Amino acid sequence: MAVSVILAHPRPGSFNHALAGVVCETLADLGVEVWFHDLCAEGFEALLPAAEIPRDAPLPPLIASHCREAAAAEGFVIVHPNWWGMPPAVLVGWVDRVMRPGLAYEFLEGDGGEGVPRGLLAARAAVVLNTSNTAAQREREVFGDPLERIWKDCVFGLCGVADVRRRMFETLVTSSSGQRRGWLEEASALTAAAFGPA
Repeated sequence: MAVSVILAHPRPGSFNHALAGVVCETLADLGVEVWFHDLCAEGFEALLPAAEIPRDAPLPPLIASHCREAAAAEGFVIVHPNWWGMPPAVLVGWVDRVMRPGLAYEFLEGDGGEGVPRGLLAARAAVVLNTSNTAAQREREVFGDPLERIWKDCVFGLCGVADVRRRMFETLVTSSSGQRRGWLEEASALTAAAFGPA
């Protein structure tokens, strides 16, 4: 089994980096092959060029490599902060450029793109770990928890991944070192539950 771990945080040493690190360690301890990408460190270009939009477009080598991994991955772990109720731009760009028609989803014969696509990803599960400075209750009651809808319904659900587990760690800015240690343990346990032996 191989799991794609995607980190989107620009500051080395962030708690998001710590989360990604414990996820990778947990997966390795389970004997799972890890495909790790720190999008900011890699300089992933978020902008989707018009030339890449067609289904059969030739892709730059880096994007083609990400696409091959996404198609083959048996699981995903996405780690990012909550910025304006959205993932950071670099991660939105990763979705735009990698979750392509013909790879992540397709429309059925006779559907010109107006219907509901069929998901194509082989992944059995996805885990999304977010950090936030907004309290969970406010996120739900005031904003409607948009990250839950984005990842569960608009990305992974649409692309055929039914088992989507998400945990938001909050409130990061006021958290203690003890809380953060506990959150890292929780992230490890969530990862093991999603990708460990059935």
